[in-house]
Amino acid sequence: MKNFININDVVDYKSLVKQAIFLKNNSHAFKKIGENKILGMIFFNPSLRTRLSTLKAASLLGLNTMIMNFNNEGWNLEFEDQSIMSGDKAEHIKEAAKVISQYCDIIAIRAFATLTNKVDDEGEKIINSFLKYATVPVLNMESSIAHPLQALADAITIKENIKTSKPKVVLSWAPHPKALPHAVANSFVNMMKVTDYEFVIANPEGYNLNPEITQGIKVIYDQKKAFKNADFIYAKNWSSYDNYGKILLNDNSWLINTEKMELTNNAKFMHCLPVRRNVIVSDKVIDSDNSLVIQQANNRTYAAQIILKKMITNEK
Repeated sequence: MKNFININDVVDYKSLVKQAIFLKNNSHAFKKIGENKILGMIFFNPSLRTRLSTLKAASLLGLNTMIMNFNNEGWNLEFEDQSIMSGDKAEHIKEAAKVISQYCDIIAIRAFATLTNKVDDEGEKIINSFLKYATVPVLNMESSIAHPLQALADAITIKENIKTSKPKVVLSWAPHPKALPHAVANSFVNMMKVTDYEFVIANPEGYNLNPEITQGIKVIYDQKKAFKNADFIYAKNWSSYDNYGKILLNDNSWLINTEKMELTNNAKFMHCLPVRRNVIVSDKVIDSDNSLVIQQANNRTYAAQIILKKMITNEK
């Protein structure tokens, strides 16, 4: 695996999940393969789980790490070709990516969507520019439209808690006071497409995800109807796709509470974190024994570890 940008970079996703679980139980089994190699982590946005779990994963493989918070530590980058750089952009990505490549063996990038221009966000300007100009492999730590490391951690978590051969999994939209990107939801949907699970999306009208991503997936506009007999409830907010980046619904009618969870098949609750308590989910649900959010966060380490291992060894 040269680069890991989205789920399509994985040849056998089911095998990858099994390998990640093996690493979780044997986390020091490959502690030598990263010796004398450096992972450069470039952050254009905040991070807690992604940053710390990827650092831990790198350490478990013997990798050294370098970190830069680019928005407040680096020069403003220019991404456009043939630009006249007479404004606030001091460095072009052409030089920056090649220079960073000289210092690192793998470059990991985290850069969120702006939610102001759909075309630009879907063009993945930042991560695609690093792919174009870097001379070493590139790892996606969340981009404008994808968060494949989170989806892999989610797949590991479901696999560890599965009780039937074909569980029902619901991705449910939930309220949030800020407009949020689609990356986590997009990658979760793409991950679910390569499983044998029953999968539905529940969201209010006006909040459908990109139809190219959800093609063939059942979308239900009645949250309670979607929750019936579910085995896993994955809560996530995203802003409108059609009215790009907009918040269309401000009430709490889609809050996930115990009343709704009682409609399920004693479902496990999932969320990528950070979560707005009593906005997205009630305290009783997230603090219950059926909540998997801490396990999901822990599995971020082993999702990153298996991907880094494959990038180091160039395994498929």
